[in-house]
Amino acid sequence: MTRDEIYDHLAQVYLGKRKESETRKKKHFHAWLLINVLITLMIFSSVFYGLTAFLTRQSSLRGNVLFTLHNGLVHLDYNFDEDFSPVKTLALSAPAIDASRYKSLQFSIRAKEQGNPSIVKVVIENHKNETASYYIQGIDYSWQDFRIPLREFKQITDWTSLKNISFVLESWNVEKKEGIILIDNICFSGEKGV
Repeated sequence: MTRDEIYDHLAQVYLGKRKESETRKKKHFHAWLLINVLITLMIFSSVFYGLTAFLTRQSSLRGNVLFTLHNGLVHLDYNFDEDFSPVKTLALSAPAIDASRYKSLQFSIRAKEQGNPSIVKVVIENHKNETASYYIQGIDYSWQDFRIPLREFKQITDWTSLKNISFVLESWNVEKKEGIILIDNICFSGEKGV
């Protein structure tokens, strides 16, 4: 072999190996690029999903906005056999809020073992002396949640200045003449315009 042939042979071997290593580097680079692109896509999709889930939850929470009217359990004792008054009332003064922003009045109620009235009248009064009432029925000894749409109180035209919310028992309208009712979680709920 001549010197030129040896140089050509060495050049082919060297250049061939160099081409193989460049091909390996390109494959290795493409694999890393693909992995990085997939990781980036996963991160962006996770962030997008998390953000949309958060915003969706926020808007659904806004639909359940509550304004608590009374913290804690209240009870109303009644005994129409001994009282001369034909009605027994539990009145809660309403704070200065704009109730027109809400959709319903919500509360939990139950009778104690001493007696069950079965029917309770809910009365709302504003500072213009407009009064509206709504009867709830079927009260028993287990807790029940009631949600009364404010549109049911048709006589109230101004919801911006409420005076009080009352729970009334009427002697002619109760099932048992003596007993105790418990009322809890009294609030306005469901903000309008959401």
